[in-house]
Amino acid sequence: MKLLTDFLPVIIFFVAYKVWGMYVATGAFIAASLVQMAWTYRLHGKVETLQWVTLGLVLVFGGLTLALQDPLFIKWKPTIVNWLFAAAFLGSGLFMQRSLLQRMMGHAIYLPQSIWARLNLAWILFFISAGLLNLYVAYNFSESAWVDFKLFGMLGMTLVFILLQGLYLARHMQPLGEKQR
Repeated sequence: MKLLTDFLPVIIFFVAYKVWGMYVATGAFIAASLVQMAWTYRLHGKVETLQWVTLGLVLVFGGLTLALQDPLFIKWKPTIVNWLFAAAFLGSGLFMQRSLLQRMMGHAIYLPQSIWARLNLAWILFFISAGLLNLYVAYNFSESAWVDFKLFGMLGMTLVFILLQGLYLARHMQPLGEKQR
């Protein structure tokens, strides 16, 4: 359910683009992102730091797209977000006792440290690749193809990656509390 709510502003962007074009879609994306953030705060009483960063990037890159009438700015936003996630996962793996992934999932499952490290690296590579692929589509395909990719391509890639991660996790999960032998 969280994945759907995370993609809701993108879905609104997609529909608005198909009906009214890039600039209305960008404005709708900004508005939907603000509403999503307010809803998240109302529902949970807090908003995670990465959500604030993402909203800031939507406001900056969406604002630049509207102010300068240049869609290239909004096309860069997914890449910047993905690369920031990659940097956060890399930094947590290098400088923290537990990676971000382990902090998010460690309460629910036990994995050997080497598996946590592999999963963290897989997410870093996924985020870097997603950012690069976004730029490739943005610069080598039509604006309409990029909008389709932003919704269906990015969502599809993320779902496939999560499914593959789940299959990998199933091979290595141990009951919570069981120590590595």
